[in-house]
This record gives sequence, C-alpha cells and structure tokens, in this order.
Amino acid sequence: MSTEVEPNWRKPVGMLAVLLLIFAWVVIVASFSAEIGALPWPLQMLLYVVLGIAWIFPAAPVLRWMETGRFRR
Repeated sequence: MSTEVEPNWRKPVGMLAVLLLIFAWVVIVASFSAEIGALPWPLQMLLYVVLGIAWIFPAAPVLRWMETGRFRR
C-alpha cells in the first residue's frame, strides 16, 4: 500500500515570505544606523541584540501558516 504525498506549495511561498521579511527588517534597521551609531557601544550592542531577535515575532505567523495552513492557532 503506497500513499502519495501531494506537493505542499506553502513551504516555498512561506520561505520566500520569510526571506522578504528578513530583508525588509535589515533595511529598516540599517536605515537607523547613524542614530544607533551615535549611542554608547553597550547600548548599541543591546539594541542590535534585541533587534536581531525581534524579527522572529512577525515571522512566527508565516512559519505557522507554512506548517498548518492557518495564521492563528
């Protein structure tokens, strides 16, 4: 008995969406580089760490949609 698995188009579309989200996030953060660069280095480091993690929150619904087909739980 063999079961055929249909190709899932959500994964490639979702990965493209995540890549576009990351690119947009980088552009937004980089547009503030002059202002961030004027801050003391410990504050810069903290800000870049927070901003480096924060992109995950808008990406979470896209990742959930890729797996389940729904944006919300």
